[in-house]
Amino acid sequence: MDWNSRRITAILENALAEDRATRDATSYACVDPNQRASATILAKQECIIAGLGCIPRILDVYAALDGAVTTHYEVTTHPSIFDGVRVNSGQQVAVIRHNARVILSCERVILNFLQRMAGIATITRKFVDAVSGTRVRILDTRKTAPGLRVLDKYAVRCGGGQNHRLDLSDGVLIKNNHIALAGGAVPALERALHNRRGHQPIEIEVRSLEELQQALGHGADAILIDNASVEDVRKAVEICSRHARRVPLECSGGITLENVRAYAETGVDFISVGGITHSFPTADLSMRVTPA
Repeated sequence: MDWNSRRITAILENALAEDRATRDATSYACVDPNQRASATILAKQECIIAGLGCIPRILDVYAALDGAVTTHYEVTTHPSIFDGVRVNSGQQVAVIRHNARVILSCERVILNFLQRMAGIATITRKFVDAVSGTRVRILDTRKTAPGLRVLDKYAVRCGGGQNHRLDLSDGVLIKNNHIALAGGAVPALERALHNRRGHQPIEIEVRSLEELQQALGHGADAILIDNASVEDVRKAVEICSRHARRVPLECSGGITLENVRAYAETGVDFISVGGITHSFPTADLSMRVTPA
């Protein structure tokens, strides 16, 4: 993750501006401007860590917004703590040593990002662990928080998942609305094959085994079978395995931690789970600040 990228910087700027961090009335009123402090970020539950790189960037962006020269700060973590690592309840995640007012003004923004990203990474790892030993890879979707997709998808990778499309330009995915407007799966595929840019992969969503057969016969590079039962996914895998050309099969819709193993054992290649970025519990982290 390039934490210095323009996109990430804009996200962090917006978060600090939203909180009016440089106009923190309480810290201004209560804390000496020259006071230095030590802030320890603690895990209050077992979770997968993600987003540690945002901590120094938030401090740097705050300084730029404030227009002040950055006072010296340190952000340290134990060598065994990095993005993608599992931590236990009570374990120290990171320590910030900085001006006390700055720490307090950035506290909520730092925790909001870390808790969100760790929550996504943690639920993703649960899905990945649930299908361990099978061939399947857990995919995310575009069901992310507006403006935070790059961070949400990074957190998925920290949890061991795999990113699907980052955005609409990232390959062709023909879904049911495209099929309806094109007049069916076959004309939709034919148009996509004719109009795609370069060698963009073409994936099509099917909702029946009949549509699956059509997709296999008309040039789909990958197939997504949506809202199908475990038995129908198993039949789809068998049909794809008999096809002359290897076509990866993905399934989605109604996938939970309770049934993901059953879907994985059908032999499907990918399982996409929108819930890992739209319905996850945030991780419980806290910041304890003491005079330095």
